[in-house]
Amino acid sequence: MKRITVYCGSNDGNDPVYKAQAFLLGKTLAQRNIELIYGGAHVGLMGAIADGALGEGGKVTGVLPGFLRNKEIAHEKLTELLLVETMSQRKIKIEELADGIIALPGGYGTLDELFEALTNAQLQLHRKPVGLLNTEGFYDGLVQLLDTMTSRGLLKEVNRNMLLVSEDIDELLDKMSRYIAPSVSKWIGKN
Repeated sequence: MKRITVYCGSNDGNDPVYKAQAFLLGKTLAQRNIELIYGGAHVGLMGAIADGALGEGGKVTGVLPGFLRNKEIAHEKLTELLLVETMSQRKIKIEELADGIIALPGGYGTLDELFEALTNAQLQLHRKPVGLLNTEGFYDGLVQLLDTMTSRGLLKEVNRNMLLVSEDIDELLDKMSRYIAPSVSKWIGKN
């Protein structure tokens, strides 16, 4: 993987570990020579991950709708800032640019981006690994919900297993580097 998209909150959250982990993920990506693709802002966890990567000399590409740049949230020190018109165009572009996707703690926007990436993987529109950095158990409830969806027959196990989860950055990146997307026959229920 040469480029990883990271979805995360534009707020810091109320536990300083979220920001520390975002910064550390950015730093780790740069140390592994992996370009960071993200939403382009300097605020919240988004700013922390960019700062972590930039501080290690990493390449960072932000994708930001123009109306948000006008609200003065654009990170001004990025390697590259791509401007798009809408949030939908932003999601398409940052998924398109990446070899893999990671979600950190965040709000509605982060969940929207995460589930769109998973849905696109399920529909075989991409074959990229999708990871969840479950910092301090932030996503435990979501993981439990996915397991419930699977046990109740509303989500196939093969599709449930598309989401790679870890609380450890290196472990998650290693899982993602070994990921092999399921075949179409498994998705449609054959074999």
